[in-house]
Amino acid sequence: MSAEYIWKDRKRTIFGLPLSFTVYKLTKDKLLIESGFLSKKEEEIRLYRIMDLTLNRPIGQRIFGVGTIHCCTADKSTPEFDIQKIKKPSEIKNLISDMVEEEREKKRVLAREFMHENEDCDLDDIHE
Repeated sequence: MSAEYIWKDRKRTIFGLPLSFTVYKLTKDKLLIESGFLSKKEEEIRLYRIMDLTLNRPIGQRIFGVGTIHCCTADKSTPEFDIQKIKKPSEIKNLISDMVEEEREKKRVLAREFMHENEDCDLDDIHE
């Protein structure tokens, strides 16, 4: 069974080239992070559980047109993760942010349901 991906990219390494074994895939309701070469690992994060997104673009990443999105979640196994060194990071951050809000509305999830689950992340920008 093949999932329909809204966005898919690879973590980029030197010179912004996609020469790594980390792949990011976005479906309508979850983000998948597949990593590894011989031994594979796949993390699955439901979009409605993402609490905060931060775009980081240090000078080295800006030169090569990439950026890293730091995500804080209410997920117990993956409370924080980075979508590292991807192309069009600002567009992707906005896409994920919009999809997170859409999933929350669809599932009727309010921010206060997550307020004490992950105190390390900045929740100041979350409104009901």
